[in-house]
Formats: sequence, structure tokens, C-alpha cells
Amino acid sequence: MPFIRTILGDIDPDQLGRCYAHEHVVIDASFTTSTYPDFLLNDSTRIIKELKRFRAAGGQSMIDSMPCDCGRNAALQAEVSKASGVHIVVPTGLHLAKYYDPGHWSHRYTLEQLVELFRADIETGIDRHDYSGPFVDRLDNRAGLIKIATDVSISDRDRRIFEAAAVTHTSTGAPILTHTEQGKLGLEQVQMLGQLGVDLTKVTLSHLDRTPDPAYHREILSSGVNVEYDSAFRWKTPDNPTLRLIQALFSDFPGQIMLGMDAARNAYWKSYDGTPGLTYLLDEFCPALRAAGFNRDEEDRIFIANPARAYAFRVP
Repeated sequence: MPFIRTILGDIDPDQLGRCYAHEHVVIDASFTTSTYPDFLLNDSTRIIKELKRFRAAGGQSMIDSMPCDCGRNAALQAEVSKASGVHIVVPTGLHLAKYYDPGHWSHRYTLEQLVELFRADIETGIDRHDYSGPFVDRLDNRAGLIKIATDVSISDRDRRIFEAAAVTHTSTGAPILTHTEQGKLGLEQVQMLGQLGVDLTKVTLSHLDRTPDPAYHREILSSGVNVEYDSAFRWKTPDNPTLRLIQALFSDFPGQIMLGMDAARNAYWKSYDGTPGLTYLLDEFCPALRAAGFNRDEEDRIFIANPARAYAFRVP
């Protein structure tokens, strides 16, 4: 049967509930935070406080998107999930090269070595030291998806990681979440994953609304992949391009569109004295959807049914 693998264990897809499809719940001290200090999200008290606000607003789940060795902390993810009551799905995989030091192992590991690490995260448990310590000490907490990324161009490193993700997906059934830089190269990602034999209905492309061209999105969605929009709170214009994309595309692709915030900076969190807070989509954007003519069933499709399908493991 299909299942979703949260950091605290496997659940039925029907238990996922109202879900943000791309978040950063924890970003621990790392090369990433030394380069981008406002990415630091490792204060358990503040994280739990923010997640409880999200839960009180009607949220139930978050798909985390910080993969191997760039701030992932599975033990802390498990702690805040248990304390807040929010389901958290944590990834394996690798992020953009800029989030790692120039000598990082991701630049030199072979395809086979990458697959071994990704599969172990999914099937055995995530390393307590997140592959940055002197040895590997696997927790019981396991990864529930594979996160991969491309920059403004696709490097040999990116291609090797995409291939490793495809092999891991095929053997484990784990869903795939991708980062697109400013929404670019979505079609190239789809083509690459399709050629590698990935089930495209288990692939979600992130940040595409940062290139808010409906024709571009329509071509991507026609492949069968899912898209995740997370710029709704970022637009500073009276007209919200994220809302306009949903209006233009939802009727033709009702089962493939999801929303998140990608709130990776602590300045976005109310518990860190920032704004707008992680309840923004539920408190502010959902009313905008309804004002634009969407009903509760359509809203539930975006926040409940679509994530439950996209992030469930593929049944062989």
C-alpha cells in the first residue's frame, strides 16, 4: 500500500493532512549558515513555537527540503515534530554546489557511492552527524524523499546527482523534489528525469512561480510532474503572479499544483521576530484564493490531496 515516510515513521497518505509542500523546518550550523547566516534555524524552542502556530491555524504537515550535509539535523527534526504534533518529511539527496565547501565529498563521490548514501538514509536511517562527522552513526529516523537541484546551468555534478536520485527512486520508490533556480530549467529537469526512467508523477519541481509564464508552466505540467509554488508572500506588487498562475492552470491540472513558503530565512519566522510567519498561506493566501473564486474543495486539493499523492512512495 502507498505510504508517506515522516521523520517519526511511516503514515498512511490520508494522515498527512493540510501540508506545505516545500519548507525548511531546521537548518543547523553548517557551511550553508556560515555563508548565509540568516538561514540558521536550529533553536528548538523557536521552531516548536512556530510549528504550533502553524498547527493551530490548521496545518498538519511540512515537507522539509534540506538534504545531506547542508544543515540537516534528523534528531532535531524528530524532536520538534514530536513536540509540535506536525508531521515532517525529511529528505536525502544533495543541494546546489554553493551550499557546500569547494572540497566537499559531493564533488568527487561516484554514482554508486551517492546511491549507497541516499538508499541508506531512506531504508536504514539518517546519520546523526549528517555525513560531516568522523564516523557514521545512523538514527532510526529515515528520509522520506530525495531532494536534488540545478543552478542556472546544469553541471556534471548536477547530472551525476540526478542520476543517483533516479536509481534510488527506482529501487526504493521514494518521491523526488527538485530545486529550480528562479524557476529556470524546469523542462530540462523533466527531460533528464524522464530519460532516467523516473515516474514523473512522483516528481515535484519547486519555485517555478518565480518564472510566472503560464505557457512555460503548462508545458511542464503536461509531462505529468507536480509543481510547487512558494513565492506568494514574496511578490511586492498589487497583482500576485502566484495567484494568477493558479487561476490560469488549476482547471486543467487540478491534481498537480501545490503550495509552500520555502521560508528558509529566520527573518520570515514570527518566532524569530520576523514576518510574515509560517501561517501566511493559511491565514492570508487561502482567503485570497477564495476571493478569486476557489472553493474549499479546490483549496483542499492543493493542500491535502495533491501532497498526499505526490509525496507517497511509488508502489512497484
